[in-house]
Amino acid sequence: MDCVFCRIVAGTADASVVYTDDRLLAFCDVNPVNPGHLLIIPKIHSVGLADLDESDGSRMFMVAQRLAAAVRSSGLRCEGVNLFLADGKAAGQEVFHVHLHVFPRYVGDFFRLDSGQRRASRRDLDEIAARVRAVL
Repeated sequence: MDCVFCRIVAGTADASVVYTDDRLLAFCDVNPVNPGHLLIIPKIHSVGLADLDESDGSRMFMVAQRLAAAVRSSGLRCEGVNLFLADGKAAGQEVFHVHLHVFPRYVGDFFRLDSGQRRASRRDLDEIAARVRAVL
């Protein structure tokens, strides 16, 4: 398998690393939303959430919290932070090695998440909640 993130973990592809431990690696995104956009990956290849080790998943969010605070304190323009994880092609995943984006936001930047959502009825929400609970 040719996975760019696995090559980064192996040291055979370049990355601007900001954090590493025995399970995770975080580095600057080469296509940043804004300067300071970081990616957190597990060192063990996992395509998506379904095969991600739960402890690695929870650790990714703990590290994201620390990195978000570091970005805010770094002097980079950062008035807010988004965490984003796309799981699967339909969700916009482009590199099929699970990764959590941490990116700084500021008023007037160009990033948008506007899907034209509309308010759901309580009846629909209750039905959806029941379906999800049934398979937990």
